Amino acid sequence: MKKRSVLAMVMAMGMVMGLAVPASAAENYKIAWVDGNLANESNAICTDAAKAYAEENNIKIIGDLPIYVSYDSADVWAHPEEFQLDENLCPIEVAGCPPDGFSADGQLWGNPLFNWDYMKETEYQWWVNRIAYQSKIYDVIRIDHFRGFDEYYAIPYGDSTAKNGYWKPGPGMDLFTTIENKLGKLPIIAEDLGFLTDSVKQLLASTGFPGMKVLEFAFDSRDTGSGYLPHCYPNNCVVYTGTHDNDTILGWFETAPEEFQNNAIRYLRLTKEEGYHIGMMRCAWASVADTAIMQMQDFLGLGVEGRMNTPSTLGGNWTWRCLPGDYNNELADWLHDEMEIYQR
Repeated sequence: MKKRSVLAMVMAMGMVMGLAVPASAAENYKIAWVDGNLANESNAICTDAAKAYAEENNIKIIGDLPIYVSYDSADVWAHPEEFQLDENLCPIEVAGCPPDGFSADGQLWGNPLFNWDYMKETEYQWWVNRIAYQSKIYDVIRIDHFRGFDEYYAIPYGDSTAKNGYWKPGPGMDLFTTIENKLGKLPIIAEDLGFLTDSVKQLLASTGFPGMKVLEFAFDSRDTGSGYLPHCYPNNCVVYTGTHDNDTILGWFETAPEEFQNNAIRYLRLTKEEGYHIGMMRCAWASVADTAIMQMQDFLGLGVEGRMNTPSTLGGNWTWRCLPGDYNNELADWLHDEMEIYQR
């Protein structure tokens, strides 16, 4: 594969987040990260064309699969029995996250929760169908909020914050065993960020899915002991400098508390001469993680203006685009050389 074809593919995709490269150079492929919205019906032709182009150029595509669906979605109204709704088809409880060091009120997402008891009776056919379709349009699936399959946070419908929520048991390994029995072993990445209980860690180990490590989290004193520092990584994980929900590397250095910045500079041995963003990416590539995913915005050295999404906010998100002229052969040559150094 020509060394610049990967960069060309990334720029050709409408909702690309970055590149992922497996640790073994012998595998000789690159991966483009695409938001799941690419696959809606109106974009079916575009999706097929992009998938065909990727296959022709030995590129694999990761699709992002949110755990929950919207209350006004076709899924809920076509199959209300799959969700926790009352006799008037209103949610009984809704999804979110509890208060923590980042948010005193927690996160109130508002999505209807799954009726796991009913889903178990039907051998999780709704989930089997969902995963089966995603597997057709993507090569790898990243499942969001993985801990919600072990325990999920339920908030009374109508509450204005997440303070009154509580944890309820999820389907656990039974769901993933059923999916594997019906669809076979699939390449899945588990989004296991945030505080994890021992039971969540055990569920991840039982599935064999690679979890996620985010470098920007590693230097936050509120996240000590969570294993985000590279010397704590297992091989079976995916390392990011930041995801679509985080700031760019330079944006993080513009906004993070000085203590966190100093932690990163000291640990990563960063210098302004090289560029903090380059140093942090090099650390990810040098780690033992099987896969490393970077954002295109970080390749371009962008600050807060390049941020893709700010969670729990409306407006101004998902608008960044890489335009012609932003990338060039020099960038492609540099990226190729870095991949040779780190055998990715």
